[in-house]
Amino acid sequence: MPHLVIEYTDNLRPFPEARILEAVNASLTASPEILAESDLKSRYITTDRFAIGTQPEGRAFVHAQLRLLSGRSPEAKQDLAGRVGAVLRAHTPRPEGLAVQLSVEIVDMDRGSYVKEKL
Repeated sequence: MPHLVIEYTDNLRPFPEARILEAVNASLTASPEILAESDLKSRYITTDRFAIGTQPEGRAFVHAQLRLLSGRSPEAKQDLAGRVGAVLRAHTPRPEGLAVQLSVEIVDMDRGSYVKEKL
């Protein structure tokens, strides 16, 4: 915990994955909500099959989902979402002819059923 999954459409390639992961992890671990930097697990999913509305071309998206153990205040969640969004806004490519949509979602994971083990 937490888990960060960043999904983006393949028409945004080349996508600066390493640069974004470095920047977003630094921003999140600077928050008092993230107790240990080694707890943050970040990754990408690239999708080549997608639809945005009804137009077949000219659109792209980046969607980040930050999964956190339940119990954080709305203000803390807003701060974390803002940190992720700021990094994505700064580093997401904006290819000419593409309308890019950016979104960040905070998901509460049930503290009572989450299992983690360090091997």
